[in-house]
Amino acid sequence: FSTSTYNKMWTDAQKDLDIQLRREREEFLQPEKDRGKAFKMLAVSYIKYMQIFRKLETAHDQLIHQQKRTMIRQVLDGVMGRILEMKKEMVELENSEFHYIDNILEDLKLLPEEVEVPIPRYFVKDKLEVLQQREKILDQILLNAGLQTEKPVKATTFEEDVKMIPVAERASQGRCQEAFMKQIYHEEKRERQTKHEVQTGPSPDDAATRIQKVWRGYIQRKKTEKMREEEMIFLGMILPPHLRAMSISQTHAGQANALQGEVRARHEEVSIKDKLRETEGLDIKETLQDQIGQCFIECRHILGKFPDYPNKEAGGSTAILSQKTPEQVAAELALKREMALQKKAQKEKKEKGKEKSKEKKTQKTGKKVSVPADEGWKMAPSNFLSIMEEGNSQYKAVWQNRDEGWDFLQDHDPELIKEEKREEVEEEIRVQVDELMQQKLENLKLAVDGEKSGKQKKGRKSEKVRAAMMSLAHRTIESLYEELAEEGLLIKAKTVNLSDYVGKYSYLGTTLRQVDVEPVPSPADVRQLIALYGILPLGSQTVHERAPVAKALLLAGPAGVGKKMLVHAICTETGANLFDLSASNVAGKYPGKNGLQMMLHMVLKVAKQLQPSVVWIGDTEKIFSKAVQKAEEEMNPKRLEKMLPKFLKALKAQDRVLLVGTTNRPFDANLKPFCKVYQKIILIPRPDYASRFGKYFKRFLLWKHIILRNGGEITDLLNISCLAKVSDGFTQGQIVQAVQAVLSDLRLLQMTRKPLRTAELMTALARQDPVYKEEEETFK
Repeated sequence: FSTSTYNKMWTDAQKDLDIQLRREREEFLQPEKDRGKAFKMLAVSYIKYMQIFRKLETAHDQLIHQQKRTMIRQVLDGVMGRILEMKKEMVELENSEFHYIDNILEDLKLLPEEVEVPIPRYFVKDKLEVLQQREKILDQILLNAGLQTEKPVKATTFEEDVKMIPVAERASQGRCQEAFMKQIYHEEKRERQTKHEVQTGPSPDDAATRIQKVWRGYIQRKKTEKMREEEMIFLGMILPPHLRAMSISQTHAGQANALQGEVRARHEEVSIKDKLRETEGLDIKETLQDQIGQCFIECRHILGKFPDYPNKEAGGSTAILSQKTPEQVAAELALKREMALQKKAQKEKKEKGKEKSKEKKTQKTGKKVSVPADEGWKMAPSNFLSIMEEGNSQYKAVWQNRDEGWDFLQDHDPELIKEEKREEVEEEIRVQVDELMQQKLENLKLAVDGEKSGKQKKGRKSEKVRAAMMSLAHRTIESLYEELAEEGLLIKAKTVNLSDYVGKYSYLGTTLRQVDVEPVPSPADVRQLIALYGILPLGSQTVHERAPVAKALLLAGPAGVGKKMLVHAICTETGANLFDLSASNVAGKYPGKNGLQMMLHMVLKVAKQLQPSVVWIGDTEKIFSKAVQKAEEEMNPKRLEKMLPKFLKALKAQDRVLLVGTTNRPFDANLKPFCKVYQKIILIPRPDYASRFGKYFKRFLLWKHIILRNGGEITDLLNISCLAKVSDGFTQGQIVQAVQAVLSDLRLLQMTRKPLRTAELMTALARQDPVYKEEEETFK
């Protein structure tokens, strides 16, 4: 039964997490002076957390029990955030975004796949209906605007139909006549052979030789096929037979997953929250009103007047119902003011001390003040350890020793849900009670004390801001969404997964660094960074708010290495909207400074409201170029340069919006403002890696993957080894273009009777220019 398997997986993950948390409390508290030892300690923890992450993600996706999934989700978000925190520490220790830990993996007896970042499936599954509905709306908007066309349905006239029928009939009769004549020819040939054999008589030696020839040829072909299959399995180019047989079981597993999704949806429809609101809502409301009214009376008795009702930012009635007297509250406020004044005085003293030390240094010639010795590396405080520890303790208290042998249907536990939902119901009712009691308090003040509640006057600054954006204030998100789509600023992302960026792990990274050679990043390294910096923060609100997150990401590399594909992959894996603010796309739209501000405000408003969102800027070096070329003066690419920092500043921790730039000429940009905007820069190389066999083997896999993905068939007439050797220096995009140029619709229809040949693909590839070593060195 699959549920027991995934329950065991969850149990194992929780045990590993418990050990890891204990290890963190013991090892990471002490400073470590040896940076190499500190990095190894971090890398081991990073790998352990990645293993826990993979188990929790699988258990969360496969288990049906909704309360278990909620529990796993909390721990899963904590583990994701902790992985990002460790990644930040590893980058600071090595001063590099790319890490090569193959020696640590070898010590732990693990495969490189263990550090591949899994993409949580709940990012898209939990909001699948919303995404499908949004996609339909976007398709309709683009269709109405003429930016997207439906597949034409060819309608023929009556005259054309009349002409087509006899043509088809003649073709059918021709095929029948051909088959009939072929049959007659074979019968006549058979008769001639039998007549000749009757006249001369068959020779026993000739017959035996013929039988031996056929049999030996058949046996040798079988042996050769078997040897070739064993060789390909050994090289890892095809799967072993027992793994190929698993495709049937994988199909059944997919059907089971679909059924599980239906059961989960049915469980989620059970709304205990509504029942709680009906049964206990009235009692909660009356209790809150009585408590707040009693607080009003006590406060007036002590202070001689009614208190001011706290606003929503201060917590509303929660601040009134805190178990403290008004005197205690006043004392706390006074203490906070004193603490703030003390901190301010300490800061001023420190600044004065720094100024004095600088003056002393300038007065002394040749002498420097001694700097205290480095205490060593120490792990920074974590925002996620408390989340993981809380989840771990809840698991031990509720689920660890729970007997579920009776729960065959994996149904929900009503009592556990009531405990969770009661607080939510109470909070919702509290908001309603606050509105009623605030009005009641104003009436009491007017009736008893003869006071009117004074409303705060709005400052001039807010009035100015409101006046500036008044034109957009009355607009709905739907209308802004439609306008951006019609202007071509909101585009439809292609359905591309991160796993489609094909490439294996580089095994020579550690060896090359030992001889002071910086290795070229492999596709596996690029996939890892895209998942960590792009997908995980956009997919999880908890991770985005608490983890060290980059607001802007730059993908740099030669043309055709897959930069745009990775942008679309981020959107596909997270269900994000895609905004295109490339200089070529923005040219001529929303002219002037006010128009540009209006455009960015619209993008920001829609991106925040319908988060997660990705804002993509293609050829982003043009915005920061040192000098604009004459051909691009009309496009005015530099108009966004001063506005991008303000755009990023407007993004808060709770806004899951990521700015992604792509460039194939980053060295043309003015580096100071360029690097100020893009906090993370990822180099994406062409498919050319450390060893000769390694780069050949990876190009082999690339050719095979692209041909099969575009509908081609691989036969003995297609020499992929030759293509892999010839394509050294060409990018993934150029290989894709060559394959797509050959595999047209007509060529795919001819595939059964005319198999694909090597020369066809080589001819298409030869029409393109490879990436030369000089350009590659410039990128490095």
